[in-house]
Amino acid sequence: MSQQQQISLPAKLINGGIAGIVGVTCVFPIDLAKTRLQNQRSGQQLYKNMLDCLIKTVKSEGYFGMYRGAAVNLTLVTPEKAIKLAANDFCRHHLSKHGGKLTVFKEMLAGCCAGMCQAIVTTPMEMLKIQLQDAGRLVAQQRVIPNMVMTLKMGGTSAALSCSYITSPAPQITRVSAIQITRELLMTTGVPGLYKGLGATLMRDVPFSVVYFPLFAHLHQLGRHSSGDPNVPFYWSFLSGCVAGSLGAVAVTPCDVVKTRLQSLKTGANEETYTGVMDCIRNILRKEGPGAFLKGASCRALVIAPLFGIVQVMYFVGVGEFIVGFTPYNICSA
Repeated sequence: MSQQQQISLPAKLINGGIAGIVGVTCVFPIDLAKTRLQNQRSGQQLYKNMLDCLIKTVKSEGYFGMYRGAAVNLTLVTPEKAIKLAANDFCRHHLSKHGGKLTVFKEMLAGCCAGMCQAIVTTPMEMLKIQLQDAGRLVAQQRVIPNMVMTLKMGGTSAALSCSYITSPAPQITRVSAIQITRELLMTTGVPGLYKGLGATLMRDVPFSVVYFPLFAHLHQLGRHSSGDPNVPFYWSFLSGCVAGSLGAVAVTPCDVVKTRLQSLKTGANEETYTGVMDCIRNILRKEGPGAFLKGASCRALVIAPLFGIVQVMYFVGVGEFIVGFTPYNICSA
C-alpha cells in the first residue's frame, strides 16, 4: 500500500468521527422520538406524533430529557461513523482498477461491506441507547391507570359501564446509566447480550448502505463544476447526503422497527416480548397490522437526512486531512 493510502485512511477515520459527533448532536431529540414511537403498541398510544412526543418529553423530563442516551451515542458514534465511511472508501478504492469508474454493482458491494463492518459498533451502541431513550416512555405509561367507574342511570333499571382514565402521581424516572446496563448484561448474558438484535441490525444497515452510498456518489457527482474540475460546493454535498440518507432511511424503516422492538429489554404493561426476528414480524403483523412497520418513518427520515448531510459536508471539508497534514483525497467522490 502506498504512503498516500496509509495517510488517507486515518484522515478519513478522523473525518467520520467528527462528522458523526456534529450530526448526532443536531438531530438526537428526533431520534429519541423515533424510538419511543416505534415501541408503542396498539391501544397504548401515549404519543400521537413526533411533535407531541417531544412536547410531552420536555414537560415530564425537562429539556435534557430529549437527550437521554446521547452520551452513549456521542461516545460510540465516532468509531461507528468512522468505520462506516472509511470502510466504504476503502472498498471502493480496492474495487476500482487504477482509479477507473466503478460499476453500480461494485458501488453497492462496497456499501454492503461498509454496513457489515459498522455493525460491530452499531449493535451495542443501539442496545444501550434504546434502553435509555425508552425509559421515559415506560414511566409515562405507568402514570395512566385505568379506572373503571360504574354509573347508574337514575330512575332506570339498567347500568352503564364506562371506562375513564385518571393520572396517578408521577413515578420517578430511574436514572440508569449505560455503564450499569452494560455491567448487568455482561453479568447475566455475557458479551452476546450486547449484540442482541445483531441480525435485525444487519437487516437494516446493510440495505441502507447499499442504497445510500451509490446514490450519494451519483448525486454528488452531478454537482461537479466540470469533468476536469472535481470540486463540489459544500451545499451540494449537504443536499446529496440529505436526499440519499432520507430515501435510504425510509426504505429500511420496517427493519428498524423490528430491531428497536428486539433490542428493548424492558416493556410496559401488556407489551409482548419477541424470541427473534420472525416472531417479531409475525406478532406485529397479527396485532398491529402492516402499518406498524412504518412507525417512526418520518422521524427516521428527519434524523438521517440532516445527519448524513452534515456528515458528508464535514467529511469533504477534509478536517482529518488537515490534521494529518495531507492533501484531501476523496475516494467516495471519484
